[in-house]
Amino acid sequence: MKQKLVAYFSASGVTENAARLLAEAADADLFEIRPEKPYTDADLNWMNKKSRSSVEMNHPEERPEMAETCKNLSQYDTIFLGFPIWWYTAPRIIQTFLESGDFSGKRIILFATSGGSGFGKTASDLKPSVSDSATIENGQMLNGSLSVDALKRWADSL
Repeated sequence: MKQKLVAYFSASGVTENAARLLAEAADADLFEIRPEKPYTDADLNWMNKKSRSSVEMNHPEERPEMAETCKNLSQYDTIFLGFPIWWYTAPRIIQTFLESGDFSGKRIILFATSGGSGFGKTASDLKPSVSDSATIENGQMLNGSLSVDALKRWADSL
């Protein structure tokens, strides 16, 4: 049986909730992508051009440090990768995660939470962060009320 991982970054807990439900539904392991320096409310103020998240998102080369890396990536074939949508794409720490390990031959299925936007060009934005043999594909926006049964049907259909 193929091993699955749900890896996620959550700034406010919304994506964490979706990730936990998806991990249960997909019978997958769970890994939280945590920044070395946690984000404060001021850091997340997207209306302030000098906030930490605004500065990171305005500089494509930014790579926030992670508190820890996922050490057992080799055992997973499928990775569900979740995050909130920031500035119409994934937060820079998702690139840090993808560049921190060997994703060769892995299938990476994105899921995200957002107050209003979709995936946009997220998959193509992230592709340069992994080897050519890895696939990255848009999965689902997991907003609103989620059920384990619905998430199981989605995960089983992939």
